[in-house]
Amino acid sequence: MLSATAGAIFAMSLASMPLSQRKLSPAEAAVFSQKERISSNSAFRLPQLTRPVNILVLGVKVLSTDVNNPPPDTKNLRYQATINSLEGLTDTMLLVRFSPDAKRLVVLSIPRDTRTEIEGYGIAKINEANVDGGPALSAKATSQLLGGVGIDRYIRINVQGVQKLIDALGGVTVYVPKDIKYQDDSQHLYINLKAGKQHLNGDQTLQLLRFRYDEYGDIGRIQRQQMVIRSLMEQTLNPMTLARFPSILSVIQSHIDTNLTVEELLALVGFGAQMNRSNVQMLMVPGEFSAPGEYNASYWLPSPERIQTMVAQYFDFGAAFPTVTSPSALRISIQDSTQNSQAVQSVVTALERGGYPNVYVDRPWTESLTQTRIVAQQGNGAAAEELRRSLGLGEVRIESTGSLDSDITIQLGSDWLSRPVKQSSQTGP
Repeated sequence: MLSATAGAIFAMSLASMPLSQRKLSPAEAAVFSQKERISSNSAFRLPQLTRPVNILVLGVKVLSTDVNNPPPDTKNLRYQATINSLEGLTDTMLLVRFSPDAKRLVVLSIPRDTRTEIEGYGIAKINEANVDGGPALSAKATSQLLGGVGIDRYIRINVQGVQKLIDALGGVTVYVPKDIKYQDDSQHLYINLKAGKQHLNGDQTLQLLRFRYDEYGDIGRIQRQQMVIRSLMEQTLNPMTLARFPSILSVIQSHIDTNLTVEELLALVGFGAQMNRSNVQMLMVPGEFSAPGEYNASYWLPSPERIQTMVAQYFDFGAAFPTVTSPSALRISIQDSTQNSQAVQSVVTALERGGYPNVYVDRPWTESLTQTRIVAQQGNGAAAEELRRSLGLGEVRIESTGSLDSDITIQLGSDWLSRPVKQSSQTGP
């Protein structure tokens, strides 16, 4: 089946050409390492990745009021319509590293409000780079933010493309962590989802991905995006997805811009389809919110030292600063899904006995979990694994879905309630 699929795809006239809508100048193209091949193919098997590759993914939303010449059918509307363009602010920025040697996939979320320097435009929010200079300037700003890490290719996709992609994949089953509701008549943006595990179509998934109107703003949205990304990878990246690749590509082609060829894109999808869930690691640019009134705008202030350590560990670039591994120095958060206060207290006690004194109880995790998750919120997987061994159970996840202030978040599952409890020894008279 896979061989037949590969043959059908490479029969397409686009097989060796970029799926680009924006023609890069020689200077812009030089930002990306396009001269180095990232894939190989033969007539008898699917394309294969030949080296580690970093892909910058830009999710764009453009309103009719954002452009000088909006489509004719939007000019008389009384609201700001979303249009099929790729030249606006980036709502979502991801740097994805595919590592065939390590069989690892790393997704780094870059908050849209990250304060950084954009070449030629000064200090600004990083999501402005696409408006100022397209994907090449976005890549430059991202590389500079991350201390010089190289970027091989880019993909830009707008909100219409995301919706069509989800629909083409058959939707996604995901746990919506809470009721979310938002109405913006000026954009005809209507978000209304109930909490709970459910199968979402493209429009509903877009509602979940776009919602950012709570206390954590864009950072909370990044957490929900990582939940959707993990669910998508677990449900849709499989050999059957490869078989549907031509139809999926035709659905979204008018909504994407990339300097990847179809061959390279298929190699990336094929690599993802073989990925073990435990080797998918999702991070976020470390930093903190700016204080109210600190600047003339609200920013996410990146931490250069923590970025350097994260890039060295997960992108194989540069040297890392020493990471905190001492249990006494780690900030441990507990998010309870068991609704059992005694279970929470017993975890706190077990951690304190294990040498983890800096423990706090965060808001509950609303999804009932059968297996405890030990979330390496800041990317410190070694410390999370050591904590898992101390507790004697749980699944380590390297992602940013836990408590923002923690080094490690324990999302407590029912397996803690059914664990064998060691009885203390007693001495008789």
